[in-house]
Amino acid sequence: MPSIPDRKPVDAYAFGVMVLLTLTWGFQQVAIKVAAPGVSTVMQSGIRSIVATVLLLFWARLRGIPLFDRDRTLGAGVAAGVLFAAEFFFIYLGLNYTAASRMVVFIYLAPIVTALGLAIFVPGEKLSARQWAGVLVSFAGVVIAFGEGFVAARGATWLGDAMGVVAAVLWAATTVLIRATRLASAPAAKTLFYQLAVSAATLPFASVAIGEPGVVALTPLVIASLAFQGVVVAFATYLAWFWLLTRYLAARLAVFSFLSPLFGVLFGVALLGEPFTPLFGLAAAAVLAGIALVNLRRR
Repeated sequence: MPSIPDRKPVDAYAFGVMVLLTLTWGFQQVAIKVAAPGVSTVMQSGIRSIVATVLLLFWARLRGIPLFDRDRTLGAGVAAGVLFAAEFFFIYLGLNYTAASRMVVFIYLAPIVTALGLAIFVPGEKLSARQWAGVLVSFAGVVIAFGEGFVAARGATWLGDAMGVVAAVLWAATTVLIRATRLASAPAAKTLFYQLAVSAATLPFASVAIGEPGVVALTPLVIASLAFQGVVVAFATYLAWFWLLTRYLAARLAVFSFLSPLFGVLFGVALLGEPFTPLFGLAAAAVLAGIALVNLRRR
C-alpha cells in the first residue's frame, strides 16, 4: 500500500470551487440534451474526451507537467481510465432504457458508495455518524427533487436503472482508486490524462458497436454544446476536481456532487421550459443541510 498524503477538511475556497463545478456539471445536462439531435449521446462523450485530451496535452506542455515519466502510476492510471470510460458509457446508454429522473437518483448513489469505499481503503477518510447522516440527508434531497418523475416512469425500466447503479459504483470506484493508490501523489493533470485518454480511445468505438447513428448534423448549436462539454467540463472542471482531490478529504468533497442535479433542474426550468415543482425547495434545503452536516466542524 503506497503512502497516502494527508488531506484537509473543506474550507471556504474549496466550498466555492465545488459550487462552481457542480453548477457547471448541472448545465452539462442541458448541453447533452441540446446536442442529442445532432450527435448521439455516447459519441458525445467520446468527442468531449478527445477534445479535452488534446487541450490537456497542450496545457501540460506549457506548464512543464510530465505526463509520460515513469512514476509507477501506469497500472492504476489505466484502471482509472477504464472505470471512467465505463461509467459514462453506462450513463449514456442507460438513458435509452429509463427516465432521466430515475437515472439521476441511481447515479447519485455514488457519493454514498464513495464514502463507504474511502472509509474501508483510505485511512483518515472515515465519516462520523453525524457526517453519514448528512450524506443520507443530501441523497434524500435528490430523491425528493426527482421523486415525481421517478415514480411516474412507465414500462420496464429495470435495465436502465441497473446501468445507473453500475455507473454510480464505477464513479465511486474511480475516486477510491485515485485516493488509495500512487495516483494520490500524482499531478492532477496526469490523473485526468489517464482517464481522458482511455475514454477518448474507447467511447467512439463503443458508440459504433452499440449501433448509435453517431454524428448526424453539426449545427452551430451542436458544435457549441460539444465545445462546452469538451473544453469547460471535461478539461477545465475535471482538472479542478482532481486538483481538489490532491488537497482535500475526498468523502467531504463528494457530498457536494448532490448539488449538480439540482442545478440541472434549475437550468432546465430556465432554458428548456421544464416544469418547476413545489417540492424542489424542500429538496434543495435537504441537500444543503446534508452538505453542512458533513463539512461543518465541531467547536
